[in-house]
Amino acid sequence: MSVKRTNSTMMGVSVIEGLAAGSLEGARSDEAALVDAVRRGAPGSREAVYHRYKRRVFALAMRIVGAVDAEEVAQEAFIRVFRGLPKFRGDAALGTWIYRLAVNAALSHRSRRANAPAVPAEEGGPERLVAVAPEARDLALRKQLERALAALPVGYRTVIVLHDVEGLEHEEVAAILGCHVGTSKSQLHKARAKLREALAQQGITASELLERE
Repeated sequence: MSVKRTNSTMMGVSVIEGLAAGSLEGARSDEAALVDAVRRGAPGSREAVYHRYKRRVFALAMRIVGAVDAEEVAQEAFIRVFRGLPKFRGDAALGTWIYRLAVNAALSHRSRRANAPAVPAEEGGPERLVAVAPEARDLALRKQLERALAALPVGYRTVIVLHDVEGLEHEEVAAILGCHVGTSKSQLHKARAKLREALAQQGITASELLERE
């Protein structure tokens, strides 16, 4: 998967710069070898896939369904991964394909619990929505941002997580969500507007966010 390395900002808040090196990147040849090893039943091959992607899958699940249900969703995602690997043709990067299954597992979980309130991500998780200083006021701001993100409709939350938090390009987001690139861009624009509204209701303005970068 390609990774954005720009210092992009969303409503004045710096977002993390894409994916951690060595997590979902990997050369296609390496991916092919790993998939082939799983298909052959090579000892340790499934464990290698799991350990390579577990942190990213869990972080993605946590952002979409909340910390309480993230482990369950991550497990379901990997069940789908290992069931599907024998048929994986390599049309997309392995990481993109795994993301797609993880998102589908998360969205299925949310649809089964449509009446359940969104749960903010636990503090101290492996990923953060924004990069902030450790001062107490910045920690409080981060918590407010996390709550606002968790309160978004799941579709909006998902596109923000994939693009602004995980750093995926629109082409990858569209492939994962099964939509056109234009739809991905439009959804992101609407999602950011909703997030701004949610933050404004908490008394957080764009100018305040700029002051705390």
